[in-house]
Amino acid sequence: QVTLAESGGGSVQAGDSLKLSCAASGFNFGDYIMAWFHQAPGQKREFVAAVNWGGGRSNYADSVKGRFTASRDNTKNEAYLLMNNLQPNDTGVYYCAACHGCGIGRMVDFGWDHWGQGTQVTVSS
Repeated sequence: QVTLAESGGGSVQAGDSLKLSCAASGFNFGDYIMAWFHQAPGQKREFVAAVNWGGGRSNYADSVKGRFTASRDNTKNEAYLLMNNLQPNDTGVYYCAACHGCGIGRMVDFGWDHWGQGTQVTVSS
């Protein structure tokens, strides 16, 4: 059974940091691009970041460049999103996604093979 389980969300103040984790099981993790998406209240799900198979290359939405860092540990089958200098418009649900055969430039929310259930991040001003 394929599962992606996000954790690490919470309620923080503007300027704070959080590190999200995505634990994967049921598929060959190292063969998949891992990505993070954000869905703000009442908005569509949008791309945040992606990291390639080995973790050496990543891609970011303009809104998070310089603040967020995507990484992975293939020995633990986990992906991470370190979020620094969080702002109120970063509030929402964060999802991890996995894709076999995609590139890190895939910034749309369709065509991903597996999705997690999401973790809530709330940033207060």
